[in-house]
Amino acid sequence: MQFIDLAEIEVVAGKGGDGMVAFRREKYVPAGGPAGGNGGRGGSVIVVATERLQTLLDFKYARTFKAEDGKKGGSSNCTGASGSDRIIEVPCGTMIYDADTGELIGDLVVAEQALCVAQGGKGGLGNKYFLSNRNRAPEHALPGLAGEQRRLRLELKLIAEVGIIGLPNAGKSTLISALSSAKPKIANYPFTTLVPNLGVVKKPSGDGTVFADIPGLISGAAAGIGLGHDFLRHIERTRLLLHLIDVTAADPIADYQTIQEELEAYGHGLSERTQIIAFNKIDSADQESLAYAIAELKTITSVPTFTISAITREGLNPLLQEIWQHL
Repeated sequence: MQFIDLAEIEVVAGKGGDGMVAFRREKYVPAGGPAGGNGGRGGSVIVVATERLQTLLDFKYARTFKAEDGKKGGSSNCTGASGSDRIIEVPCGTMIYDADTGELIGDLVVAEQALCVAQGGKGGLGNKYFLSNRNRAPEHALPGLAGEQRRLRLELKLIAEVGIIGLPNAGKSTLISALSSAKPKIANYPFTTLVPNLGVVKKPSGDGTVFADIPGLISGAAAGIGLGHDFLRHIERTRLLLHLIDVTAADPIADYQTIQEELEAYGHGLSERTQIIAFNKIDSADQESLAYAIAELKTITSVPTFTISAITREGLNPLLQEIWQHL
């Protein structure tokens, strides 16, 4: 399945039905008056959040969504039928913007949450509406009004309580596969992960917490370099950031500072988000280098720091205990 988290669509609400010009022509009813009914309301376009979808892939090919027009008014004062609403399903976590003005229209976070993005047009008035003492036989009706039409930008931000961040090859995918049943692609080269991976990690209480592996953060990510700019938005909804550092790297502390600088450059409060640091790959590191990196990091930050091996699962239990305590 392709991971698509941005899409642009056009929505067109239904036109209201035209009003009817008609007169009563009934036996034993002398001088029958106007009897043209009003037109029906045009259908609206409504966006609904659902847990069945995880990406905006459905909008890669279908770009225009139109609701049904209202029906014309009938004789005998019958109002035309209203047009059916058009329902568009999107994943939970989808933000909806007006593509022309940039205005945020709505943020659908909870399943079944609904938002009307284009209002259907009102039906036109039939000639019965224009009956008056001065005009006993009106011969005109009003046309239905056009429905709203607008371009929308859909932006998906994954809903996860814990976001795993770090430079490429820090072991984020390996960690999420060790903690959950997620099976991301894992290889020994940078940018193996091209899309965020989600995994549900079971708490001691029995319920689950969603972890998100955020790929592609490198120096310059906030400015659009690499993949990071595309996925930094997915960290915005997380409550806690787990910063993974490869202790076998040439300069683990410089790697830590690189990610911190990108979070600060991106803004949106990411640099102030609660963090936990984990030095990964201790199974491949010598103890002297590990001790030096830990001591060096403590001179920079007081953030809780752990040492783990995602492959051997060493140190994962104390790390999870700290995460549960923060959440």
